[in-house]
Formats: sequence, C-alpha cells, structure tokens
Amino acid sequence: MPEGSLERLREVHGRMKQELARVIVGQDEVIDQLLLAILTRGHCLLVGVPGLAKTLMISSLARTMELGFARIQFTPDLMPSDITGTELLHIDPETSARSFRFAPGPIFTNVLLADEINRTPPKTQAALLEAMVERQVTAGGEAHPLPDPFFVLATQNPIEQEGTYPLPEAQLDRFMFMVQVGYPSAEEERAILERTTGTQTAEVGSVVSADELASLQATVREVPVPDAIYDYALALSRATRVRSDTPLDFIREWVTWGAGPRASQYLILGAKAHAALAGRDSVASEDVRAIAHPVLRHRIVTNFTAQAEGIDSDQVIDRLLDEVRLGDGVAAGVPGVSPAARG
Repeated sequence: MPEGSLERLREVHGRMKQELARVIVGQDEVIDQLLLAILTRGHCLLVGVPGLAKTLMISSLARTMELGFARIQFTPDLMPSDITGTELLHIDPETSARSFRFAPGPIFTNVLLADEINRTPPKTQAALLEAMVERQVTAGGEAHPLPDPFFVLATQNPIEQEGTYPLPEAQLDRFMFMVQVGYPSAEEERAILERTTGTQTAEVGSVVSADELASLQATVREVPVPDAIYDYALALSRATRVRSDTPLDFIREWVTWGAGPRASQYLILGAKAHAALAGRDSVASEDVRAIAHPVLRHRIVTNFTAQAEGIDSDQVIDRLLDEVRLGDGVAAGVPGVSPAARG
C-alpha cells in the first residue's frame, strides 16, 4: 500500500462530506454508506418516503466527483432501450449503403441515478442486470463496455405501492447496500426550512477526479483482512440460510431465504473501506458489524410468522449479530458461537 494513501483517502472522504453538507442537512449515516459504496465500486439502493432529499443527495454526490452523471426517471411506460440504447438504421449519404449503428442510452455514464426504480415493469428493471455486474451492455450481439467507474444509485419509495413493481431478489442482490433514509430530527428539519425557503442557494464543488478515485478504490482493496474476519463474515452470511446444515432456531422460525455469496463479498469489501476511514491498518470485527445491516437487510426474506409478529429483516440482523460471534465453527459449516472477543 503506497505511503500516505490512507491519509489521502480520509482527506478526500472528509472533503466530500463537507461539500455535501452545503446542501444536505444531517443524514450522516446515509452519506457515509453512500461513500463506502463508491469507494468499493458498489451500487446502492436508497429507500425512504418522499421529501427526504434522496435524489438531491445522489446528484450532489455525483458533483463532488469529476464523473459523468445521468438521471433516469423510471415510469411504467419506460422501455429497456430507453435505458441501454438501441440499434439505428444508418444510410451512407454517398454510397446509400445501409447499416445498423448502436446509439448509446443514458446508462453510458459514470453515475446513474435510477429514480423510483420500482415504478417500471420487471422487463425494464432487468435492463440494468448485465450493466450492474458485468459493466457492459449487449445489443445486436455485440458487447458495449460502460465507462469506468460505473455506479447505479437507485431510489425507492416504500409507502406508495399502487402501480409499482417490487424489485425481484436477483435484482436486489446486485446492490451492495440497501440504505434506509429516515426522517430528520426537529433541529435538522428547522435548518432545512431556513436553507430552502430563502434566496440563497449553495453549490457543491468537485473534490476528486476519476483517476484519483480509481487509486483510492485500489487502496481500499489493499487493506489486509485477518483470517478470523474472513471466517466471521462467512459465518454471518451462512447463518442467515434456513437450509444450511445447522440453522439457528430464530432463523428457522422467521426466515424463508437467506443471503448468498455476494453478501460475504460485500461484508469484506465494506469492512475494508470502513476500517480504512476509521484509521485502522487492518479489518476488525467491528468494521463488519458496522455495515452488516445495509449489506444483509435486502438479502433476508422473512416469512409469514415473522411478519405476523412484526419482525423485519433488520431485527433478524440484530439477533444475528448477538448470536454469531467471532470464533470457531465456520470450517464445519456452522456459525461460530464461541465467547471470543468480537474486536
């Protein structure tokens, strides 16, 4: 790891938060999770009621980076080609020869804001699947690489369900984090009123270039991970699976489906970024625990029993973090439950 790279990473992170604070009041945890995803090349899904500045937060974040930005407002009549692009007939004016040429859609950018992603049918939602994993679009039998870096930052309204199309689990699994955006405090809401009802407007400045961002992302990847932390992340994700060899009692009672291998990958990547920003030279279990909720909450499907008891996936994760400890037992396919220290 280059000398001073972690210091530069923390400096850029602090400056980006300062710039976002010019237009966003509060929401520190949400902003931190967005920045963790950016530093690990992950995609984010922001879930919250209208009026919580989800769209403003994402567009402002894009302005802090010297990257291309595009916004797509997802609607029921949106077609896949409206996102990815389409083949157009081209006629050469001199020879009259006809050929098809690919016209790129708005997805060919660095930061894509997918606004209200659940308002479009599954056929159109699926247009993002290949792009989010392979970072390319296939059209007319030819693969078209997307710009690097590429992030999908999507928003979703959890209360208006009429005329919406819930994202399938396969699509949700492509998002590194599901970030819950809550209401501001009374003091924060008062500050919002003062800022937004006057004549002055704040501008967000650019902090980091595309090349430097790529360097910072490489720095995050280089943060070392002890073997015990790999085992701990693996134990957490495997413990969510009711069909594992030794499921925990509360998982068997409340969960239909648990997290897949991507959860373990994102737990480690997110923990690396969290450790780097916290000033640690290697990943500790507290880094894994800090990002467990946004990584796991959309990968755990609760059953009817849990819903009847008012148990959601966040409460399942709370219980999981209490019962699955840093310890032995992972190699045998069971969660470690030893009383070893968690840090």
